[in-house]
Amino acid sequence: MSDIDKLSPNVFPPQLLEIPEPPEQLYIRGVLPPENAILLAVVGSRKYSNYGKDVCEELIAGLAGFPIAIVSGLALGIDGIAHKAALKAGLATIAIPGSGLNDDVIYPATHFGLAQEILAAGGALLSEFEPDFRAAQWAFPKRNRIMAGLCRAVLIIEAEERSGTLITARLALDYNRDVFVVPNSIFAEGSKGSNRLIRGGAMPVLSAEDILNELGFDPSSSIERGPTSLNLDSCSDDEKKVIAFLSEPLSRDELIRALKIPTHEANALLSTMEIKGLIKEEMGMIRKR
Repeated sequence: MSDIDKLSPNVFPPQLLEIPEPPEQLYIRGVLPPENAILLAVVGSRKYSNYGKDVCEELIAGLAGFPIAIVSGLALGIDGIAHKAALKAGLATIAIPGSGLNDDVIYPATHFGLAQEILAAGGALLSEFEPDFRAAQWAFPKRNRIMAGLCRAVLIIEAEERSGTLITARLALDYNRDVFVVPNSIFAEGSKGSNRLIRGGAMPVLSAEDILNELGFDPSSSIERGPTSLNLDSCSDDEKKVIAFLSEPLSRDELIRALKIPTHEANALLSTMEIKGLIKEEMGMIRKR
């Protein structure tokens, strides 16, 4: 991977100097986004649900084409999903691991390849720890304050009641940053913490447009939104019906019953739509892209 450089406080992103205990030094691999980019931290549970994964990918895809960079912690779970979704959407992304930045200590080691992808795409790795520092439990709250301080806003996908994600959210509120939260079922163990944040006044977000509006962008502007937008003009009537039915994910059987066409025709239609990237089937459920 790229060489490690050491940043002194006089070249830190200015918002990072606003927090009560700014880092004394930062190590970097790669390149930070342009100064006009808005940094959005995306964090959530390591034990994510399919819902959490889908909504993380959907929201980040909806930010494509805008000067937004995604910041996360390179951790397993939602962090890794956020980085990958940013890469797919063509957005810059910054990873802030709870370790140093030497190849042999990057944490988690299973995301070393992801770290390489981030750098290859023009992103960056940041850490206040010495390059050879191996991750330790006490280091993650320190890392979280860097994420919260660096960003204009923090997006919480899923958070348990006692989690590092809630630490990041609380720090963001302390630093006067915006906190966005994805609502989830009241029965979902992995989202009790995030639902409580909403009850405490955090901004619930239901779409990428909500995020763009809060960050000061016009979602209907003529900026190129990337390949994730559906062009219904090129869809057949049957494909448009499928997309209309998928206002929420459905099982294949439910969708076939709703279409009211022979099963073999419905299966062929759905297979074609998946190949075209219009829909996605995962864990027995079909949703629109």
